[in-house]
Amino acid sequence: MSSTREVALALRSGTDNMAQTLLRVREDQWYDRKSVRIKAHTLATHLVGFANADGGTIVVGLSNARVEGTDRYEQHRNELMQAHVQYCQPAVPVRPRLVACLRDDGVEDQLLVLDIRPGDTVYANTRDEVFLRIGDETRRLSYSQRQELMYDRGNGSYESRAVKEASLDVVASDLLTQYADALGAPDAPRLLRARGLAVEDRLTVAGALLFAEYPQQFLPEAFIRVVRYRGRDRGTGARQEISRDEIIEGPLPVQLIRAREIIQSEQPRRRALSAGGRFEDTPLVPEDAWLEGLVNAAIHRSYSLAGDHIRVEIFSDRVEVESPGRFPGLFNAVDPLKAPRYARNPRIARVCADQSFGQELGEGIRRMFDEMRLAGLADPLYEQTPGSVRLTLVAEPVDRQLEARLPRDTRAIIAALRDAGELSTGEVAETVGVSRVTASERLKKLREAGLVVWTGKSPKDPRASWALPPA
Repeated sequence: MSSTREVALALRSGTDNMAQTLLRVREDQWYDRKSVRIKAHTLATHLVGFANADGGTIVVGLSNARVEGTDRYEQHRNELMQAHVQYCQPAVPVRPRLVACLRDDGVEDQLLVLDIRPGDTVYANTRDEVFLRIGDETRRLSYSQRQELMYDRGNGSYESRAVKEASLDVVASDLLTQYADALGAPDAPRLLRARGLAVEDRLTVAGALLFAEYPQQFLPEAFIRVVRYRGRDRGTGARQEISRDEIIEGPLPVQLIRAREIIQSEQPRRRALSAGGRFEDTPLVPEDAWLEGLVNAAIHRSYSLAGDHIRVEIFSDRVEVESPGRFPGLFNAVDPLKAPRYARNPRIARVCADQSFGQELGEGIRRMFDEMRLAGLADPLYEQTPGSVRLTLVAEPVDRQLEARLPRDTRAIIAALRDAGELSTGEVAETVGVSRVTASERLKKLREAGLVVWTGKSPKDPRASWALPPA
């Protein structure tokens, strides 16, 4: 269960056990707790961090596994309630409220609950410092990271925009009821507005994607396409062998469930001895890896880009997931495990977490890497095209010692050759984004390792090309 669901249920559980339940909830991307003695300007840094990320909840009056309460510090509590205005620039969107609780000594008291909404701009404290909530930490951004965040937030959040044609009448009532029940919320329309999924009586883009009966009437490209090829290549024209091609529409939760079912049935398999002692068809790519990739694509794609959609392409040796929109500037595709977390669509991310769809971006990527490594397969490969992000999960065992000896960008060269079939040295350099000299050096190392083959009549043959070894 996500922290947002646990916190929501705890806050509605009644005075007797509420505070103790909140103490047991794990602090993470959406939840933090602070002592009532925290300085207002220090609290402001955490408010800034949450608003610059996905929003969330901070509960004041809980510290070191103790229920302190806040009533004995009423004047200071009032200052904390104004921290989002007095010590943040611009003012962070916060809804402060007092919730009754029992202190450890059995005396009735109140906790200060601060519900922070994700913002559509970049927030700073009065020292002009910018922070970002990453996991259970609030980190100060460097100058370059701040500039990237400002660039990413430049046009405001597309998912928070109201859809004029999408009234609350188009909501799939069963989905919304299930969601409200999961959070213990008695007023579903109010929940939509509180989570930034509706503005007055209109759904936002995020609200329509998640809860409209048929979101594609407002956002035609918001669908997932799953394609199964018979071999390792896409092929062209008469050589293109597609065994299945399905377009999946509907609200995001429905799309994810249906896409999972199709990928499960179409993923590459091999005959292997099972734990029960029988030979069975075993998936080559771990389900937890491709499922995280699928969920990340649905949550973090750019829905503002018209004319494109999420594609899952299944081959006999790999699964590829491509989604519209490049990575936000804070994300480094070369070293994704070290990249700061950033959600393009924080409202969608939070609802999907409430519904147990995948992990938050940083944790989900780490999980993909772990699953692929446990299976003895190559690390997930992220590539950026001019308008999209592609994740490749290859179902081939990898020699970790050999991979450690090869330069990092050699995997991108192998992926480029897999896509194109064959390339010249110059074409490899252009595709991967390195110099011709660097491409030549990398290709020679791959050739020495037996991972690529060269075809030509002489060392200076202008028509010479590189390709992967025959299967």
